[in-house]
This record gives sequence, C-alpha cells and structure tokens, in this order.
Amino acid sequence: MVKIETRLFLRDSATVIFGVLFPPALLLGLGAIPALREASPETGGLRPIDIWAPTALVFGMVMIAVQHVPGVVATYRERGILRRLSTTPAHPRGVLFAQMIVAFASVIGSAALMIFVAWAVLDIAPPAQPLEFVVAFIVGYAALLGIGMISAAVVRTSSAANQIGTLLFVALMFFGGAFLPRVLMPDVLREIGELIPPGLQALTTAWSAEAGEITATAGGQPFWLQIAVTAGIAVIASGIAAKLFRWE
Repeated sequence: MVKIETRLFLRDSATVIFGVLFPPALLLGLGAIPALREASPETGGLRPIDIWAPTALVFGMVMIAVQHVPGVVATYRERGILRRLSTTPAHPRGVLFAQMIVAFASVIGSAALMIFVAWAVLDIAPPAQPLEFVVAFIVGYAALLGIGMISAAVVRTSSAANQIGTLLFVALMFFGGAFLPRVLMPDVLREIGELIPPGLQALTTAWSAEAGEITATAGGQPFWLQIAVTAGIAVIASGIAAKLFRWE
C-alpha cells in the first residue's frame, strides 16, 4: 500500500510542487530581496531571512498534512475505493499509516532540500542543534498529521476536505507566524503559537538560539515543554482519527 501511495503522490504534480518544492523556492524568492539579507541591530545582528527560514519550511509541512492527506483519503471514500477495501483484509489503520509514511517522506525531502539551498545559496547556517531540530521536526509533523487524519477519517467528500484543510492551514500558519511576524504579535497569540503544531517556535530555537530568543515571548515556554505538548497533541489526535475512521 505504501508503494502504491508513493506512486500516486509523485503523479500529483500540484502537491509535489507546492508541498515539496515550494518551501525552498519561497525562501529563495525572499532571499532575492536585498533588505531581507541585511543584518540589523534590532535582530541581534541576524538577517530577517535567517529568522524566517524555519517558517518557509513549515509551509510544506502544513500543506501536505492538513490539505493533501485528508483530500486523498476523502477522494477514496467519495469514489467508493475505501468501501471496496473494507471487503479485504486491509485495516483502516493501514490506509492511514500508508498516507502518513508517504507524507513524512515528502516533507523530509523538502526539508533536506531547503536546508541545503539555504546554506548553499543564501549562506544561512544549518540548524545549530541538529538533534533538537530533528525531534522538533518529527514531533511537530506528527501532530500536524494527527490533526489532518481526524479530517481524513470522517470527511465524506474531497471538496469538504479541501475546505476544512484550507481553514486549518490558515489558522495553523497564522499562529505559527507565517502571515504576521511573531515579533509583531500580541504576547497571548505568541504564547498560543509556541504550544500548537507545527511547533514553529521550537523549530526556530533549534535552528538558531538567537532567532529563537527574538521570536519567543517574554520568558518563553521551555523547549522540551513545547515538544511534550506537541507530542501529546500528536498522540491524542492520531488516536481520535483511528477511532473515528469510516470506510464510507
């Protein structure tokens, strides 16, 4: 099932472009703006592009988790593919698991490509704390997938999945600071953003401690508390998705 889903994913050019290739392309586009490549005393000597790099990464993470995956599963349900699978020994967890594996693989490829491009073209240093960064990346994406899987488990049509996915995308990216820089947000919104998926604050801190200090709230939530909360969301959301899953 994983092999089949991988082939189908690669045939979906829109998802490959926007979910895998768009984050590094977005970073390159922003890096072409001279003002974003100039260091500022207000940002501790960092360039705006250095601070914004982790945000570009989560674009693809959120898009695939809450828009692509639910859309695919809802399409299967709408076309009766899931109903036919229900007559075989296949288990609903297998369907969801295959989607999660393909989704994880796609964002890992996107992240690796973006980090390389950021370093090679824009001179953005790779994550300073690689272990913490990998943990934050995996846990944050697991939480996103859990949320997306709840929608995938119950939504009946692909159009409904797309609508819900768009709402989730906008909400998660807003609190993450993609639409409005986190440094300009009220403290209450920044605190919420530190504890919800994809855990952009944890990713930023693991990538650059200096950038993490700039984007965090006063005092800030401890890194491992952010990870623990996000991991809890991943476990709870995934359990709910498996429980609610319907073949038709």
